[in-house]
Amino acid sequence: MESSFINASLPDVADRMLFAVPKKGRLYDQCLNLLNHIGIEFHRKPRHDIALVSNMPIALVFLPAADIATYVAKGNIDLGITGLDIICESQTADDVAELTRLGFGKCKLQVQTPAINSSVTSAQDLVGQRIVTSFVNLTKQRFAELEGVSIDRMKTQVRFVSGSVEAACGLGLADGIVDLVESGDTMRAAGLHAIDTILNTESVLITNCHQRFPKLVETIKQRVEGVLMARRYVLCQYNIKRESLERACVVASGRQAPTVTSLEAEDWVAVSVMIEKKELANKMDQLKEIGAIDILVLQIANART
Repeated sequence: MESSFINASLPDVADRMLFAVPKKGRLYDQCLNLLNHIGIEFHRKPRHDIALVSNMPIALVFLPAADIATYVAKGNIDLGITGLDIICESQTADDVAELTRLGFGKCKLQVQTPAINSSVTSAQDLVGQRIVTSFVNLTKQRFAELEGVSIDRMKTQVRFVSGSVEAACGLGLADGIVDLVESGDTMRAAGLHAIDTILNTESVLITNCHQRFPKLVETIKQRVEGVLMARRYVLCQYNIKRESLERACVVASGRQAPTVTSLEAEDWVAVSVMIEKKELANKMDQLKEIGAIDILVLQIANART
């Protein structure tokens, strides 16, 4: 496993909060996009794994995603973004605090087996056989649970490989594998199908349990939550007769309550309300049916909860 050593005695970072983000891989681009939206300004020099933030007392540390939970748990890193699967696999859940789930990097850690093998329909059918994975701890926990024994007494053979896990069955190394599945395309291309889900995972923002910069951590948390809310909601504005207002507020009640403003036209009001994007089309139809007019939808660039 690739790893790095960071501590606050390094030049230029002694008085800065260390914020770890994945240095590459499936989470990297989405993390950079999030940093941009929460107002963190930095320039990362080529081949450098530390970048000083120019507008906040923060140093970004680019680490392998698999190492971030461990560095946060040990206190070397104050704040980090990594996958829930990494936290569980590294067994650091008791030593880090989850601040918020980020809604990207969603996938499933699944037990997979060759689709051609019709005799294997559940993970129970693989008990006592050969399993290959890069998530050894989670896999052992699952199969020990299926066997009803402790990990040191389990019969299932769990072997670690760092990459190309999906090839293990085809090459005769395993009877089944445990790996992350996002779209499922790689799994199907390798002739595999899922028979059990161990964990639903996504990216999370975490901190350690002995924060050096609690106020700054809270600021970053609030900014992230604001961006997530802006991505989830739109602002809907419409005009409606006052007699229909109560019905309209039932249709779209907002996060707290709609904002209602009287109009110069007698018995008419203007309403502003936040609506979840996934519900927007249906809500607009329902508002139209009860008499709303001039219905407008505005994107929310950013927010604070």
